[in-house]
Amino acid sequence: MTILRVLLALVLAFGITACGQKGKFRSYDGPSVTSIQVHKAARKMYLLHNSEVLEEYDVALGFTPVGHKQFEGDGKTPEGTYFINRHNPNSRYHLSLGISYPNREDKAFAEAQGKSPGGDIMIHGRSDYKGRNKGDWTAGCIAVTDKEMEVVYSMVRRRTPVYILP
Repeated sequence: MTILRVLLALVLAFGITACGQKGKFRSYDGPSVTSIQVHKAARKMYLLHNSEVLEEYDVALGFTPVGHKQFEGDGKTPEGTYFINRHNPNSRYHLSLGISYPNREDKAFAEAQGKSPGGDIMIHGRSDYKGRNKGDWTAGCIAVTDKEMEVVYSMVRRRTPVYILP
């Protein structure tokens, strides 16, 4: 009987703890995000519904932020029109949304130079990165805080256009 009480107490404690925790997955039922704009020079990202700004974020970019990403390892964030091509709930950086870089033109340019264009460009959180979110530290991705990424992740759907501007 004592073992049963201990087990019941443990199950109850774990159940209460689980109910009290807020996970990283949020729900969103507002206006759809019809596009994302990233303004590299201003270090800003906007989630838009048509022309209405739904959310605005400060972002960190690639550690070499000026110019368009051309090759793997150049530390640049791409510029141009892309789209969200995947959601990654198991990201190394909390949560992430895949950006469709490299596109056909990016691949052709890099190939003509005998190099790889790179890839795996994401909008992601920070997780274990301990620096300020201002300042550029990614390998070419667009980073926001983990809490902000939870909101972005819940709002943005696959195929959403991403306009990355200089």
